[in-house]
Order: sequence, then structure tokens, then C-alpha cells
Amino acid sequence: MAYEFKLPDLGEGLTEGEIARWLVEEGQDVAEDEPLVEIATDKTTVEIPSPASGTVSRILVAEGEVVPVGTVLVVIGGDGSNGPVSVRQTGAPPERPMSPAASSAPKVRATPLVRKVAQELGVDLGEVTGTGPQGRITEDDVRAAAGGAPAAAATEGERVQLRGIRRQMFEHLTRAHLEIPAVTWVEECDFTHVELHRLLPLVVESVVAALKAYPELNARVDGEDLVLLDRYDIGVAVQTEQGLVVPVVHGSDRLSLEELDAEVRRLAEAAHAGTLKPEELRGGTFTVTSAGKAAGLFVTPLINHPEVAILGIHRIEDRPVVRDGEVDIRRMGNVSVTFDHRVIDGKRAAEFGLAVIARLEKRSL
Repeated sequence: MAYEFKLPDLGEGLTEGEIARWLVEEGQDVAEDEPLVEIATDKTTVEIPSPASGTVSRILVAEGEVVPVGTVLVVIGGDGSNGPVSVRQTGAPPERPMSPAASSAPKVRATPLVRKVAQELGVDLGEVTGTGPQGRITEDDVRAAAGGAPAAAATEGERVQLRGIRRQMFEHLTRAHLEIPAVTWVEECDFTHVELHRLLPLVVESVVAALKAYPELNARVDGEDLVLLDRYDIGVAVQTEQGLVVPVVHGSDRLSLEELDAEVRRLAEAAHAGTLKPEELRGGTFTVTSAGKAAGLFVTPLINHPEVAILGIHRIEDRPVVRDGEVDIRRMGNVSVTFDHRVIDGKRAAEFGLAVIARLEKRSL
């Protein structure tokens, strides 16, 4: 008996993934739960274990290829023929195997962004010949097929293909930038007495308290509706060598400051080690970001779609400020709130930001 293993659902809202790296090769024996393949999503790269023991008879999707959830990735067991198989997909019941006609259909190799352009222009990707790496269809290919002139090809420098987290981040943030009319509010915060060694848990604690007063920022857009969420699962952006990932502190409102500190540190360490589990990247309701030592005086964080707002902590440093008519040196930093102006008024976003700042300054006393 052979098993067809399909790309599982790796997280909320994720409909596809990139084959980052195969950990086995055809003809190799693999044990159940042994590492099989690394899948890159728009949040991180996750390692998928083998669903069964046997010999890897067929690898059907090449490294670097982007495929939708449910695509058969590999056949384990059998003799590699197209004979009867049993389908395995994490979290889903067995399904009928693909017919020979379906399995022989040519695979369309295109990124989600290119697929969206093709849909908007009414281009059938099955009729387009890809000119990108490994035959991947590019945006220029799609526009040429639609009758438009492709952009002039670059002839200088080295081309580096965006892969894994960086490619997913590129597409995810491009969509967020194009679809969301984002506005950023910014104000100073006095961090003089804030314990900077546990800044992020203090920020998460303050954000949760403010979100309870301003629930429209703890929400997501679903079609033409704004869904106000009754849970407080705060994402904390972490910059790693592989790219930006956003692990989620689930149930942030139920954790003490000490528990928040421990959980933020644990998730950050797992992010840097590349060992985050899919469930640790799902379900965020609001995101906090801070670049730490690399923070600039001010940057504009991008909203982590489908959330509707993100809070940023920027460079914290000694600055001259006026207190009671006197110039004083205080440890100051900028706090920003970037929000989706389709669903959040500027006044409410500003009030939310001021509530976070007030709690931080009060919490530090």
C-alpha cells in the first residue's frame, strides 16, 4: 500500500505554501514521524513529519515551488507507479486519489501575487509559458499574455530569487500595502522608569488593557464586516536571520507580567531557532513590534493583515524635554499606532495610543 501525502493546512488563512527543502529523497526509507519536508509560509518555515513508514517512491513537488493546500507532495510506499494509494493529509480524512488524468496535468508555477494579477487581467495561467527560474510564471509573462508590454528586463547585477520567508513576506506585505489605506499616529512616551529589560511584556500588558477600552482595534475585517474579537492573542514581531516572523502570545489577558515575560522570551528564542510550531503563529488579534537596538527614530510598521492595527515602539534615548517650565533630560521614545482607516477613526486610534502610553508611564512608577 502506498500513501499520498498532501500539503496540510498550516494556519489560519493560509491557502498555500512553498516547498523550502526536502529532507528525504526518492528511494530513501523513512519512518513515521521522521522529518520529511520543510514548508515555508508567509509567517515562518515549518518542518513536516512523515505520516507513515516506508520508502519514498515519488516526490511530486520540487523545492521552490508554491502549491495550494491539498496538493499531493510525496508518495510513500508502493513501487512509484500510479496504482491505488491511500491519501494522508494532516487533520483531514482520507480522500480519493487523483485520477491519472489529473496527476498528469501540467503544474502552474506562479506566486500568489502573479496569480492575483492573472485573475485581474483575465489570463489563464495554464496557457502561459513561464520565463522565470525553473519555468515559474512572472508578472511580465502574465501582462504579455494579456496584450500589455512587459517591463524591461534588468541586465545588470546578480539576480537573487526571493524564497522561503522572504518571498512570503514580500507578497504578504505587498498585499497589505496595496489593499489597506493605512494611517500612522505617533506620540512620545516617557520611558525613564520603565524596566527596559522586560519592555515587550510591559507593552503587551498595556496594549491588552487599552484594547478592552477600544475593541475596534482588536478586530479583523471579514468581507464587509468588522469582527470584534473577544480574545486577546497578541503577536510580537521578531526579526530573525531568515526574515520577520510574528509568534502569538495566546491568551495574553490571562497572563501575569512574569508569565508574559517568560512567554515572549520563549517565543523569541524559538523564532530565532526556527522551531516555532504552526499553532504558535496562528490567530493573532493585534501585533506589537519593536526593533530594539536597531530601532530608528521612527518607522511606519505595516499592518499584519487581516488584523486592523499594529503598535510600534521606536528608538528610546535620553532627550531634553520641558517639565514644569524647566528643561530636563528624560529617557524618551516614540510610540506609533498604524491603523486601517477604513474601519478605525483617527480619533479612536489616537485615544488608544494615548491609553497605552499612559499605562506604560504609570506602570513604571
